[in-house]
Amino acid sequence: MNEIATLALPREEAEALAGARHNDPFKVLGPRDTERGRLIRAYLPGALGVEVLRRTDRTPIATLEQHGKDGLFEGMVTDHVPYLLRIKWPQAVQETEDPYSFGPLLGDLDLHLFNEGRHFELASAMGANAMTFEGVDGVGFSVWAPNASRVAVVGDFNSWDSRRHPMRLRYPAGVWELFIPRITPGTRYKFDIVGPGGVRLPQKADPLAQQAEPSPATASVVASPRQWRWHDEAWMQARAERQAVTAPISIYEVHLGSWMRGNGTVSWETAAQRLIPYVVDMGFTHLELLPITEYPFGGSWGYQPLGLFAPTGRYGAPEEFAQFVDRLHAAGIGLILDWVPAHFPTDPHGLARFDGTALYEHLDPREGFHRDWNTFIYNFGRREVQGFLIASALHWLERFHVDGLRVDAVASMLYRDYSRSAGDWIPNVYGGREHLEAIDFLRHLNAVVKERCPGAVTIAEESTAWPGVTRSERELGLGFSYKWNMGWMHDTLLYMEREPIHRSYHHDELTFGLLYGFSEKFILPLSHDEVVHGKGSLFGKMPGDRWRKFANLRAYFGFMWSHPGKKLLFMGGEIAQEREWNHDREIDWFLLDNPDHAGIQRLVRDLNHLYRREPALHVRDSEPAGFRWIVGDDRSNSVFAYFRHGHDGHAPVLVVCNMTPAPRHNYRIGVPRGGVWREIMNTDSRFYGGSDMGNEGAIHAVPQPTHGEAQSLDLTLPPLATLYLRAES
Repeated sequence: MNEIATLALPREEAEALAGARHNDPFKVLGPRDTERGRLIRAYLPGALGVEVLRRTDRTPIATLEQHGKDGLFEGMVTDHVPYLLRIKWPQAVQETEDPYSFGPLLGDLDLHLFNEGRHFELASAMGANAMTFEGVDGVGFSVWAPNASRVAVVGDFNSWDSRRHPMRLRYPAGVWELFIPRITPGTRYKFDIVGPGGVRLPQKADPLAQQAEPSPATASVVASPRQWRWHDEAWMQARAERQAVTAPISIYEVHLGSWMRGNGTVSWETAAQRLIPYVVDMGFTHLELLPITEYPFGGSWGYQPLGLFAPTGRYGAPEEFAQFVDRLHAAGIGLILDWVPAHFPTDPHGLARFDGTALYEHLDPREGFHRDWNTFIYNFGRREVQGFLIASALHWLERFHVDGLRVDAVASMLYRDYSRSAGDWIPNVYGGREHLEAIDFLRHLNAVVKERCPGAVTIAEESTAWPGVTRSERELGLGFSYKWNMGWMHDTLLYMEREPIHRSYHHDELTFGLLYGFSEKFILPLSHDEVVHGKGSLFGKMPGDRWRKFANLRAYFGFMWSHPGKKLLFMGGEIAQEREWNHDREIDWFLLDNPDHAGIQRLVRDLNHLYRREPALHVRDSEPAGFRWIVGDDRSNSVFAYFRHGHDGHAPVLVVCNMTPAPRHNYRIGVPRGGVWREIMNTDSRFYGGSDMGNEGAIHAVPQPTHGEAQSLDLTLPPLATLYLRAES
C-alpha cells in the first residue's frame, strides 16, 4: 500500500505540504483536539525524530511518529499544556516551540488600518519584527500578497526550505503571517510565494524589511528591536524654527559612497568622523544624502530603491545610522534624505509582480511603466500602496529623526503623459493629463507629515510650472514645504556657460527667475544632476581660460548666495572639482593643494557664514519685499544690482554683479541711505584667488541722486565678480 495513503492526514493535504503548495497550514499542523485526544502534527522534512516536551520543565510527554519519508510527524498527547518540540536532525538536536501552536499574529485593527492605507506605523506591525508573543521570544513575519495561492517564509533558520514554514492567510486583508519562535535579530530571510494558478515566483525580499544584506546580496535581515536612545531633544524642539522660510538654509548634497573613501571603507562611523566636522566648518546648515533606502544597483545612486524602510547595508546597521543622525544634530546640522515614491526597479526579488500580479504597480504599461528609467510606477490609487509609501516617509522622520525628505521626480508623478508620446498614456476620468491619484497621494503625504512630525520639511523636485506646489492642502496646493527651483538652475547655468562677450544678448537668463521667484518657497539647486552624464563639472561649464573659469565660478556663487531662495550645492562644487562626478571614485580632494581651488572653498565657507549672519539675505526669501532691483537692465555692461531687505531694523545689503572680465570704474548706484556702506563680500578678493580689486573695504554714500534714490555710491566693480555692501547703522 502507498505510504501516504496510510496517513491520518488526507493524501492531497500531505502532497500539498510535501510540494510546498499548502495554503492553510494551521488547518493541518500544530495541536488539535480529536475524539481520541489531543493530536500534534509537525512537518519537518529531513528530521530523524521528534519528541514533545512540556514547556515548563522540559519533561517528555510524547514521541511523534513519522509517516512516510517526507517529514510528516504526528502523535497523541494527554496533557493540554504549552509544549516544545525536540527535533533530532542529522547533525544536531533542536528544541523549539511549535510555530503552529500560536494564535493569530496581527490584530483586526492592524489589518483594517492597513487596508485603509492609514497604518502609519506599518513597519512595527508587519514585515519582520523581533518580539515576545504569547510569552515566547521570536520573530513575527507578515506580508501583503492577496493574490498568492501560498506564501512561506524561508531563511537561515530553515535552510531556505520553502516546505518548512508556510504562512497563515488573514482574509479578507490579503496578509499572510506566521510567528516563528527563537529566531533572533540578524537572521536573513525572504518570502517564497506561489502566485495564482500555482506559478512559483522568485523568492522576494520583504517590502517592509527594516534591514537588508549589503549589496549585491538581496536577502532581508531581521532588525534589532532596540531603539536608539536619542540625545537631540533640544534640536527637535528648535527644528521648526531652524527650517522655517525665514531661516537660513544652506544644504550640502552628498553621495556618501563617493564623498571621501579614505582607506576604502565608507561607513556611518567614518562619515560621522569626517563628514560632520566638514559640514560644520563649511557653514552649511543641512546635509542632504542621495537615497540611502536599500537599493540593488549601485550605479543608480539609490534612485531605484527596493527597501523603503531599510537604510542600505552598504554603510552599516540601522542603529549606526541613527547614531549618525544624533551626532549631526549634536553638531547643529539638519539631515534631509532623498526619497523616491515615484517608481521602483524591476528586479525579480523586489516589488515587481510581487504576488504574481500587478500589486504595487499598474498592470497596463501605459500607466505602470517608465520607459525612461525601465521602472514600474506605483499604483497611487490603491489605498494599501498609498499607506505603504506614507508609512515609509514617517519611518525615516519618526524613527530616525530625519529632518526632511526631498521627494524625487515629482513631475513624473503629476502628469499621466510624462515623457510619453500621444496614444501611449491613459487620460484621467475627466479626460485630462493630470494624475489625480498621485496628486491625492502627495497632498495626503504632506498633511500627515505636518500633523505627526512638527518641524519636518518635505521638498519637491518638480521641474514644471505646476501651480501651488508649496501652497497648503487647504488652499488646493500640494502642501510641500519647499520646491527645487529647476528653472533658475537651468537659466543661470546657461547664462554662465556663455562667453562674456555674448552675455549682453542673454541678460534675461539671469533676471527671468525673479518674475516667478516668490510664487513658491524655493531652494536654488546646483545638484548632482548638473555634473553627470556628460554635463561636466560646474568649473568645467565656465568659459575662458583658467583664471576666467575660477572668476566666473566665484561670481556665480556670489550671485547664488545673494539670490532669494535657500541654497543647495552638490559635493565637489565647493572645491571647483574639474572632473565630472563619478560615483566610483571620491572627490578630487588633492585639488586643494592648488591655491585657486582652496580659494573657492574659502569663498563657499565665507558665503555660508555671511548668509547665516546677515538677516537681509534670508529672512524674507519668500517675500517680494525682500528683494528690489536697482540695476536690472544694464545689458551692455552685463551688470546686475539689487537690494536684499530684512525686517525693520535689519541693515539692507546691496549686491552688484559684474559678469564680464572688464573692470567697471566709477559705476554709480543709488542707495536708500547715506553714510558708510561696508564691503562685506568681494568674490575677487585675493583670499579667494581673485585680483583683489574693490572699494578698500567701505565707501561713503554721497548726496547725488541716482536710480530714484537721493544717495549714491561711486563703485569700482572688479572683473567677473560679485560684491555685497551693507549699510552701516
